[in-house]
Amino acid sequence: MQEKEKLIEMLRLMHKIRHFEERLAGLYDYTSFLDKDDIAGDMYDFASKGIIAGAVHLSVGQEGTQVGMCAALNTDDYVTSTHRGHGHCIAKGAELKPMMAELMGRKSGYSKGCGGSMHIFCKELGLLGGNGIIGAQIPLATGAAFSAKYRGTKQVAVAFFSDGASNQGTFHESLNIASLWNLPVIYLCENNLYAAGTPAEIALAIPNVADKAPGYGIPGKIVDGQDVLAVYDVASEAVERARAGEGPTLIECKTYRFTSHAGAGKGQHNNPDELEEWMKRDPILLFEERLRNDGVMTAEEQDALKNDILTEVEDAVTFAKDSAFPTFEELPVIPNTEL
Repeated sequence: MQEKEKLIEMLRLMHKIRHFEERLAGLYDYTSFLDKDDIAGDMYDFASKGIIAGAVHLSVGQEGTQVGMCAALNTDDYVTSTHRGHGHCIAKGAELKPMMAELMGRKSGYSKGCGGSMHIFCKELGLLGGNGIIGAQIPLATGAAFSAKYRGTKQVAVAFFSDGASNQGTFHESLNIASLWNLPVIYLCENNLYAAGTPAEIALAIPNVADKAPGYGIPGKIVDGQDVLAVYDVASEAVERARAGEGPTLIECKTYRFTSHAGAGKGQHNNPDELEEWMKRDPILLFEERLRNDGVMTAEEQDALKNDILTEVEDAVTFAKDSAFPTFEELPVIPNTEL
């Protein structure tokens, strides 16, 4: 069993991700724009309301994969993320205040208010940014791994992606070059069974994404994504292998998102009956039960931890609302070049 402090920190991070994302639903107001004559203009009026505009995709239910993987990493290891990336950032060490500020477009955010939900970047934490293009983060992590190998460091890179991205050409090209060059990279597929609303069973020619690994001469591992310690064990093995110069690993976490594809979870879920069954295996509840049974924490201690996180989330909301927007001069400027 892991050290008590590490186990409690893993639970704390899972709660931070869950309650941060659940809070976003109350701050996001996409539906208010639908009955307006000037949708584009009204979207820029969110500043006075203190809400979040733009795309917001939640990963509620997938906290076990995010924390299990990142718990095996060092601060200077690299992570590339997806459009559904809040959990990856928080699991890698991102604080809630600049996270919330970024989603509200404030200059105190990680990307100075210019990235929003899908493009959170923090060089100091090894966060190389989220990506709204499906699969685009996979070659970025491959490149970061090449950089680490070229410079002779012991850093590794992790690309988080979902089942839909495994059908993109960038996935196959990246695995091929990573295997050829023996790069220290881990490809972690959060197989949540849906690419937007398309079931994996009708989009994947084979049921397991990990089974694609042998075609590139690398290990493919399948793990229960609802079991954070199972993910941590597999991730630790892959990280150790990468640091030792033994090359890449493809990990497939069987997991599930408890919300709709987008809109901060406000839409209807793809399959309510299926959702009900998966929620019985909520990764946080399973981990809490295990920690109680192993004598690591009491129920009272877990309640106190959760309440502390809820307070931290509200502090982040207040911080973000009180933060200033970037001025025009502080926004990135694209040079005016003539063709």
